[in-house]
Amino acid sequence: MRKPFVAGNWKMHGSKASIKDLMTGLNAKSGLIGDVTVAICPPAVYLDYTHKCLAGDGIFVGAQNMCQVPGQGAYTGELSASMLKDCGCQYVILGHSERRAIYGETDALIAEKVSVALDSGLTPILCVGETLEEREANQVESVIGRQLDAVLNKVGIDKFSAIVIAYEPVWAIGTGKTASSAQAQEVHAFIRGKLAGLNPAVAEKVIIQYGGSVKPDNAKELFGQPDIDGGLIGGASLNADDFMAICQAAGA
Repeated sequence: MRKPFVAGNWKMHGSKASIKDLMTGLNAKSGLIGDVTVAICPPAVYLDYTHKCLAGDGIFVGAQNMCQVPGQGAYTGELSASMLKDCGCQYVILGHSERRAIYGETDALIAEKVSVALDSGLTPILCVGETLEEREANQVESVIGRQLDAVLNKVGIDKFSAIVIAYEPVWAIGTGKTASSAQAQEVHAFIRGKLAGLNPAVAEKVIIQYGGSVKPDNAKELFGQPDIDGGLIGGASLNADDFMAICQAAGA
C-alpha cells in the first residue's frame, strides 16, 4: 500500500513575514493531516528559515532545484545537494516544466541531477509532463517516455524505488485548467506500466503525484484514482487552509 504524498511548491513566492504566517497555519493543522507524507518546498533563500519555523516532525522540507555537480566548487549561483541537506532538506524538485521551458534544462541534465540527489541521500521529485501542443499531437506517451528514459538510462530502474514522480501536464500549471481525473489516471497508469515492464515490484512501490491546478474542491476525485498517490501543489500551497484541505483529501 503506497502512502500518499503531498508536496507544496512555493515557486518564487514568499517573505519572512508571509512564511511565518503560513507556517503558523500549517503547524496548527499538521496534526489533522492523517497518514499522508507532507513536504513544502520554499525558495532557496528561505529553506533554513522555513525549517526553523516548523513546530514538529509532521512536515518535511524540500528544495526547488539543485546543481548537477556533486560536492562543492566554483559554480557561482548554484546550490549543492550537501548544502540542501545541511539546511534540513529531504526532497528536491527536479525537472519542473518551468526549469525545462524557461531555463532550458534538458532531459540529460535532469538525469544528472537525479543521480547526484540520490547519491547524496535526497529524494528527487522528478517532474514529467507534456505541453498542450504535444497532447493535441497525441505525443503524451512519447514525450513522457523520453523524459523517463533519460533518468532510467542514467540510474537504472532499481533506483526508482527512491524517486517520487510528479506528472504535471504543462497546460494545467497555473492556468486554472486541470486534467480530468480520467486524463490524469490514464497518464499515471502509463508511467507505472512503463516502470512495471522493467521491474514490477519497483513500479508498485513508486509514488506518482499529480500536479496541475489542484484545489481543495478537485483533490479528492483526483487522489481517488488508483495510480495517483498525491499531488505536487503550486498556488494552493501558499494558503494554509487550502493546502491542509488537499493533504486531508489525500488521506481520505
